[in-house]
Amino acid sequence: MELIIGPRLYSTWSLRPWLVLKRCGADFTVREIDIHAPEGQAELARISPSRLVPLLKVEGETVWDSMAISVWCAERYPEAKLWPADAHARWLARSAACEMHGGFTALRTACGMGPDHTMIGPDRSQPPTGDAVERGLRRLVDLWSGMRDRFGAAGPYLFGDWSVPDAFFTPVATRIRHYQIDLADHGDTDGVARAYVETLLAQLDLATWTADALKPG
Repeated sequence: MELIIGPRLYSTWSLRPWLVLKRCGADFTVREIDIHAPEGQAELARISPSRLVPLLKVEGETVWDSMAISVWCAERYPEAKLWPADAHARWLARSAACEMHGGFTALRTACGMGPDHTMIGPDRSQPPTGDAVERGLRRLVDLWSGMRDRFGAAGPYLFGDWSVPDAFFTPVATRIRHYQIDLADHGDTDGVARAYVETLLAQLDLATWTADALKPG
């Protein structure tokens, strides 16, 4: 089984399924493609139905898209409990992950992660501004605070125990760190959202990803 990803320094889409596969204890290899280089684009045209990363090569098939790979993992590794056991929590966990997967466009644009803005470490630029960015950040604070309040008693993650939404929000946590965004300025008066960000940034698997990203060559 092979996971094909973009550069670890800034491929947020690649980080999500990698975290899920690691949580499953899956036996997989990783191939990194420079998605902005001409040779990388040529390779994606050859191997990726969408010409995007990530891709999971398994049993002769190519599963593309980070959400599709996560759903595949939940089916293949039910013992990993990638979604909450409680039905109501599970419904909302899927809603939260899908909202992150398809939304927050303004925040993604203003807090870009690319060759000049990596997800590794803080940046010296000013935090992004604008009404659309503000709405996105306030939505994140409301979402995180609400789910933690309702379902977070069993652990430090969004629904207590680690689940797929935590993988999908981890790149957001790296953006908040990178752009030095103070969530207290966006409605996080009790610090619940900030504590959740710190939990995501403290994941051991994220530390492994970061160390691999910083390896020479």
